[in-house]
Amino acid sequence: MRHQLLALLARQPAYGYELKQGLEQTFGAAYPQPNIGQIYVTLSRLEKSGLIHGTEVTQEGRPDKKVYEITEKGTEELAGWFEAPTEGPRVRDEFFMKLILAEGTDLADRLTLINNQRRHCINTMRGLNKLAATERGNRTSLLLIEGAVLHLQADLDWLERCQEELT
Repeated sequence: MRHQLLALLARQPAYGYELKQGLEQTFGAAYPQPNIGQIYVTLSRLEKSGLIHGTEVTQEGRPDKKVYEITEKGTEELAGWFEAPTEGPRVRDEFFMKLILAEGTDLADRLTLINNQRRHCINTMRGLNKLAATERGNRTSLLLIEGAVLHLQADLDWLERCQEELT
């Protein structure tokens, strides 16, 4: 979450609740709703690291709030994040570990594992398709959902391949 908050602060200074709203408005329901406590913990860590600076702002008749802005060091960190490639395919896949290690244990059948995983992928896809129907106005959210569905489709194709090879 640190880089997402830095990116929002690179746009404009904000306080914690505004950052929470910014994430929710940008990504919609497809993105897990950020916990306000997690946001403030992350802001505290970013400030201790010198990536952001917070200023207390007095409010008339309300508690003070802290407005954060990105520092030069934070801008450099964010630029590095944007430039770096994102981690690619996962070679240490937990399901695959289960599938391979189940053999010889008499605790799980490979075909049953594959069918359970397939069912899970299909159910997840259905849920994402329903979510997409509610997010029609949010193109960012729809792209996020589409990416997840495409990954699930690739997982389903891979499960077919595992079934052909291992059962």
